[in-house]
Amino acid sequence: MPRLSPFHSRTYALCRSYAWKEWAGYLAVSNYDRHSEREYFAIRGSAALLDVSPLFKYEVRGEQAAEFLAKMWTRDITRLPVGRVVYGCMLDEDGYLLDDGTVARLDEQHFRVTSSEPWMAWYQAYSRGFNVQIEDSTHRIAALALQGPSSLDILNQVVDDDLSGLRFFGARPTTSEGRPVLVTRTGYTGDLGYELWTAKQGALPLWDALVAAGADYGLEPIGLDALDVARIEAGFVLQGVDYVSARSCLTESRKSTPFDAGLGWTVKLEREGFVGREALCKKEEEGGVWGLVGLELSWPAIEAIHEEYGLPPHLGPVACRTAVPVYDRYGLQVGQVTSSTWSPTLKRSIALAQVKREWAKIGTELRVEYTVEFERRELPATVVPRPFFDPPRKTDTFGEAS
Repeated sequence: MPRLSPFHSRTYALCRSYAWKEWAGYLAVSNYDRHSEREYFAIRGSAALLDVSPLFKYEVRGEQAAEFLAKMWTRDITRLPVGRVVYGCMLDEDGYLLDDGTVARLDEQHFRVTSSEPWMAWYQAYSRGFNVQIEDSTHRIAALALQGPSSLDILNQVVDDDLSGLRFFGARPTTSEGRPVLVTRTGYTGDLGYELWTAKQGALPLWDALVAAGADYGLEPIGLDALDVARIEAGFVLQGVDYVSARSCLTESRKSTPFDAGLGWTVKLEREGFVGREALCKKEEEGGVWGLVGLELSWPAIEAIHEEYGLPPHLGPVACRTAVPVYDRYGLQVGQVTSSTWSPTLKRSIALAQVKREWAKIGTELRVEYTVEFERRELPATVVPRPFFDPPRKTDTFGEAS
């Protein structure tokens, strides 16, 4: 049986579609109505509320907590100030990606780590010799993502401090109706947004307060389907879709380095001491193979193919996670699309794709397999910059920085 989130009594009552997914062992809403359009447009036009409690969460404490996490993650956690969050990757000893996630420094000797998969045994195996204590807090802490242009206005009505000055990737403890809440300016939508972390006993009052405060702003609870469209627009990779954890790969060819998966920016190879560094350096010296790119599919070509069958193109904001081949102009397969969607905001058909690095340059013309009426065709596609959608409000500071 799936676990029930601390917010389940609220999400269950609102889920008119009865559409659910399993997320990390929890029951999670796919979409609240028959379609996810309203939820998607709440992310981009007003505010959206998403239960993210299934994220795996770990509390790492101790005198050597920073040094330990700097070994486990590609980012130098020893340099992370209190009140800041950093995004990074974990690698295996062979330099391949295990997972990506965040590390927040709550005080000098206390960090909170999030990830897609459970890593307690992995942490314990590497913690020998470090003065650290590690707690799996996944089921103890409830978490909500409040995302969208109106998220700050709603948040400031619910918490007991003005968080207008909280910077992008900042973290600040506060209270809501006297209950402790940690607020981080993070999220998975590529928009202005915050994540709220609280003890599960305070989950329902926090949900109710946000819903009440958001009523005048068009706040909508959202499910994973709307989030999937938004994260593709933001150019964010999804573990298990855009890359597969090395722990789960059945063949060596499925494994990815951070550079293969578009996460090379989280790695500084000159920094010594993190797990997998030596192997990763060797792979890059030998010449990496793959890169993750953004693709824009030709809309006139999509219309033309559908016209041949007497059909209109489908424009619903629904993400596709089915991998399809990517070819060069001569018909040589050079990669695969991993995630794709129609972007309602950009009015473009976009995709994330893993292609061989010589075809990853911005402006490169490629072709993508496209199926209509059970027939496989090809569409022109162009390598374009990621993220596809990057509004200034995502990183703007709206008050005195903190």
